[in-house]
Amino acid sequence: MTGCASAGHGAAGQAAESFHGAVAGGQGEQACALLTPRAAESLRSGGEECAQAVLSLNLSGGAIRRAEVWGDEAQVRLEHDTVFLHRFPQGWLVRGAGCQARGDLPYDCEVEG
Repeated sequence: MTGCASAGHGAAGQAAESFHGAVAGGQGEQACALLTPRAAESLRSGGEECAQAVLSLNLSGGAIRRAEVWGDEAQVRLEHDTVFLHRFPQGWLVRGAGCQARGDLPYDCEVEG
């Protein structure tokens, strides 16, 4: 069963929306604070800070279409993105964003960690 009615689905969806809201609002530091440590580190390439790198990506979200939670992992499908999250003690953090399905292959994500 899937949906956004349960507390877990709602919290994961809110985290995905918060991340995309921060990116859309030009708030790179806030967006990076919503990433897992590994995802934030993956953006620190070529000497660029996470806050700058995340804003340079072509990420767009939109309304939540579907949210699924499996234990501490979640997938939130937005109008223009699929976001993968992991639940930490402090809440849901984005571990994959800007993700595109590739059939039977793993998703291809601009942000991953």
